[in-house]
Amino acid sequence: MRLNAKDLAGAVLLMLSKAQRTIRANAKDLAGAVLLMAVAIVGFWINLEDHAIGTARRMGPGYMPMLAFGLLAALAALTFILGLFNGPDPLERWTQAELLAVVGGLAVAIAVTWVLALQPGLISRNWYPLGLGMLAGCLVFSIPPRWRKLGLVTAGMVVFGLVLEIGGLFLAIALCIGVAAVADETQTVKGTLALILFQIVLCWFVFIKELDIRVNIWPQF
Repeated sequence: MRLNAKDLAGAVLLMLSKAQRTIRANAKDLAGAVLLMAVAIVGFWINLEDHAIGTARRMGPGYMPMLAFGLLAALAALTFILGLFNGPDPLERWTQAELLAVVGGLAVAIAVTWVLALQPGLISRNWYPLGLGMLAGCLVFSIPPRWRKLGLVTAGMVVFGLVLEIGGLFLAIALCIGVAAVADETQTVKGTLALILFQIVLCWFVFIKELDIRVNIWPQF
């Protein structure tokens, strides 16, 4: 059986048409998956550079972050695959204020990181300049209402990383949840305090008591 160029081109177009009907991409899910995967990859790299991983029997300080970033990468991959078929849901056009918040957040993050890295003392050590720069960038990014939840939840996680070493696990959890709770307009003070207490007890039981992870639980000022 011989196929000429015209028949071959027709077959390819037919296959592409069928694929297009099957794949109904959800642009929002795909964009979110790419963002999550980028965070997981950067987190893996920083974790491997700064912390010993250890083994399941004797966990190093980088073991649990490795698992967390692994789960994040798996979630990103799953979200990307599902996003190919649960659309269409196109990305909404950004307003001028939202675009300025993204550009301004990046600019502020880079500027704060660069300035603090040049300062002598504790604040320029380890990853503090980068963490404080990310925190400043997240706060700028969260100014527009549509970016507020993403910006403040991310800021909460950054605060956790900044406070953990000096402030201890309990204070880091409290501040992380407190900052992230601001993103939810329906959240109450009582509900936030209850969530903080629950997370402190849960993390102490799982990571300190059962897994014996060596991390400060009280401030080390």
